[in-house]
Amino acid sequence: MHHDTLSGEPQASDRLSVRTVFISDVHLGTPGCQAEALLDFLRCVECETLYLVGDIVDGWQLMRRWYWPQAHNDVVQKVLRKARKGTRVVLVPGNHDEFARRYLGHSFGGIEVVEDAVHQTADGRRFWVMHGDLFDGVVQCAPWLAHIGDSLYTLALRLNRALNSARARLGLPYWSLSRYLKLKVKRAVSFIGDFEMAVIREAKRRGVDGVVCGHIHHAELRTVDGLTYANDGDWVESLTALVEHGDGRLEVIEWAEVLRQRQRAAAPALPLSITAT
Repeated sequence: MHHDTLSGEPQASDRLSVRTVFISDVHLGTPGCQAEALLDFLRCVECETLYLVGDIVDGWQLMRRWYWPQAHNDVVQKVLRKARKGTRVVLVPGNHDEFARRYLGHSFGGIEVVEDAVHQTADGRRFWVMHGDLFDGVVQCAPWLAHIGDSLYTLALRLNRALNSARARLGLPYWSLSRYLKLKVKRAVSFIGDFEMAVIREAKRRGVDGVVCGHIHHAELRTVDGLTYANDGDWVESLTALVEHGDGRLEVIEWAEVLRQRQRAAAPALPLSITAT
């Protein structure tokens, strides 16, 4: 669901205090980025550690055409403010912000840049945190095809906005054309096979209890072959994040649903129709 402007003020029930937050695939620098919704989420959530699990800034798009509205700058400033106030912020670069891989081991404004990380939950489980592009055959084996796919995906996002604008005028619900196309294309051209199984196999080899990743823009939290596979989704279409609660429990947060509920709560009540008899 796209939110050019957010309806309704954050409610007390929207406030979220958790141990850890994982977000990825924000794609700052693209028109499809849901920066205002993400900023709203960041204002409502408090956490000890914030993992930025890749593709936070879309370097591919920015090299083609500069696009950086104020809302995108506000997101960056909000993350930096959290780091200044004591939140540990860890950036794991992805393929779209691979330029950050030149600075592995460095810290900028309190943001640590690492190739990957092992996160230990409150209940003692160890999770391998990485973006996931190394397990995508499109990126790993044919970068030129990935860039073509990225251009087509940008076009799909534009078509998606026009399609859903028309659907809204007809009173039809939101449907993500771009999400549907990307999942189909990713699966069709993957040279490695099933992304989730490839990731889980490597996590098992590393001796961890599970993996947290992004990349495929599809939030998921499930057990695969005895390990926990956790994908935090994206902030282009899904508006999802993965959080760890104080007891170590993981949960996928769907912020689009929070915004929908807030919008419904803010909608004025329709006056009752009274018919004289």
